[in-house]
Amino acid sequence: MTTGLYLSAMSQNSGKSLVALGLADSLIKRADRVGFFRPVFDGATIADDPMARLIREHFGLTEEQVGGAVSMTDALALIAEGDTEEISARAVSAYEKVAAHSDVVIVDGVYLPANALSVEFDLNVQIARDLGLPVVAIVGAQEETVEEAVTAVDVARTELLASKVDLLAIIVSRAEPELRDEIEKSVKRGDANLPVYVLPEIPELNAPTVGEVAEALKLDTEGIKAEDLSRDIHGIKVAAMNVSNFLNQFVDGDFVIVPGDRADIVAATLASALAPTFPAPSGVLLTGGLDALPGKNTAVGSLIDNAPFPVLSTTKDTFKSARAVSRVRGTLESGHQRKLAAAMGGWDEYVNKDELLARLEIERPASMTPLRFLHNLIETARANRRSVVLPEGYDVRILRASEIIARRDFCDLILLGNPAKIAEICRAEGIELPSTIRIIDIENNEYTEDFAATYAELRAHKGVTIEAARERMTDPSYFGTMLVYKGIADGMVSGAVNTTANTIRPSLEFIKTRPGTKIVSSVFLMLMEDRVLVYGDCAVNPNPNAEQLADIAKASAETARQFGVTPKVAMLSYSTGTSGAGADVDVVREATELVRASNPDFAVEGPIQYDAASNMSIASTKLPGSEVAGQATVFVFPDLNTGNNTYKAVQQSSGAAAVGPVLQGLRKPVNDLSRGTTVEDIINTVAITAIQAQSL
Repeated sequence: MTTGLYLSAMSQNSGKSLVALGLADSLIKRADRVGFFRPVFDGATIADDPMARLIREHFGLTEEQVGGAVSMTDALALIAEGDTEEISARAVSAYEKVAAHSDVVIVDGVYLPANALSVEFDLNVQIARDLGLPVVAIVGAQEETVEEAVTAVDVARTELLASKVDLLAIIVSRAEPELRDEIEKSVKRGDANLPVYVLPEIPELNAPTVGEVAEALKLDTEGIKAEDLSRDIHGIKVAAMNVSNFLNQFVDGDFVIVPGDRADIVAATLASALAPTFPAPSGVLLTGGLDALPGKNTAVGSLIDNAPFPVLSTTKDTFKSARAVSRVRGTLESGHQRKLAAAMGGWDEYVNKDELLARLEIERPASMTPLRFLHNLIETARANRRSVVLPEGYDVRILRASEIIARRDFCDLILLGNPAKIAEICRAEGIELPSTIRIIDIENNEYTEDFAATYAELRAHKGVTIEAARERMTDPSYFGTMLVYKGIADGMVSGAVNTTANTIRPSLEFIKTRPGTKIVSSVFLMLMEDRVLVYGDCAVNPNPNAEQLADIAKASAETARQFGVTPKVAMLSYSTGTSGAGADVDVVREATELVRASNPDFAVEGPIQYDAASNMSIASTKLPGSEVAGQATVFVFPDLNTGNNTYKAVQQSSGAAAVGPVLQGLRKPVNDLSRGTTVEDIINTVAITAIQAQSL
């Protein structure tokens, strides 16, 4: 039976979108199929509704799992006629269609414009009761005192319980940050020990982005990078003064609105953005449809074409443009990753998700989808916080990922690089690194001499002198690895710029392998449609011998457990059981016996072919009665050639996502990125590294 919950805002601008997003993120980790439903939606169809579109795209929901009942236009007409029962009747009918394709459904309750607010509460109560769903009430506390926020909670509780709804929890949202803790201490849970959670106002959510301004003003954004459109606007500067006065008032993140013929202001803004110690704008809006526009055959136009910030243009005059821009507010519905990361960071920090969702009867998922696995990475990393160093502090992808990781707040980060140079890159790219990220300049820091002395001592048998050791510590890979060795960081992620050899070599020199393990190996986490498989070794060891294969098998089983996969290990070969002979299959057979002789706490089978390891019907013929055949979760390939080609073939032919390579066998975690890595890859690898550090 489908479970659901109903979100009801108790005031306008309550922060209900953040709650809907947070609940969806929490539920996607605990249910196979999550649905999203809006009784009253914006636009002509539910596909036009910004919140429904965000939830569907961000969480990969199907068309059937997102639904709506009545458009806002039709709902207001029915309300004017006094027929709210018709809205509820349509909601019940439409909800059933979403519920048929979902295990749990979030109902994002009715919100109405100011002229219809008098019926909003009663309509939400009516629909929640007709659907038979428990209610999560959202109380907005923006600009309220502690006493006002506590009173609002008491009123919400009293009114909802008097209306005979099943009240699941109350969430106070948008509380003044400095009052959040006091509000939380002051609110009472009531006789039913009703959970009350308090979320602070998150400034990043209110600041509009350049993209939101462009959308609101219907401006052309062709040729502007998505990353530039996601820049936050921290202030608005209308440049109607001379250059000197303008620059005196101009600060980082300002959105500059200037007539298109003010070449002096345009040039000054550009010069400021290019100067390391001067502020850079979030963007520039050229008004009046004048000639100094991008692409125009003018000197200023040529400069603008190469500006390190987004430049928009409008035919409106400066006054009308400034007024229109000032009315734009930041929203989660825009879907910008930085806003989503900040919202989820707040949700995860201030809401006890286990307590909240324990009040719902949700059956444990029978499968593990790729989306749930990736979301679980973040939650697992946050549960036992660790620190990760990123040596490639000048790479834009690393910096973008760092900003999102810091906003999601699931581990501590250390970046290596000159702080001024990193700040310059961030300013040019519109990246805002939170102050929680530690930046260490490897050319000027408190560690170099100690690190060099330690390295010289560890490598004395190789003839390394203190002078050579100092030189080594100017290499970010060596310096970052030494941070891990010394326990200043718990793990390292590199390889966006450096080669795999440059990333791993320092680890092999002085972090070394774990006791009982002789080689460093790797696995890919293969995210299939309904389960996660572990493939090893597909990236490091070309032709492992029997002892090395056994090492890879044991390390891969341990890695599988770290990420919630019960290890059933298949030692792969071109032959199954005793059906084949030859040097290649003999190596796999010997490796399997070595694993068994070590008394592993996991099932292992080998030699075995891939089809017998993965297909139950084939397994019943080739190896009946095996604990592994037909149900293997860890696949150990006989050599790098086979493993690398197989993981890529499965990835391309089945659409599976391959996360990795995840290095294993080291005493402390170090992981390698590909040089074609994406921001999302970096975020996932950092989470994986933090999780590995939890058990090392």
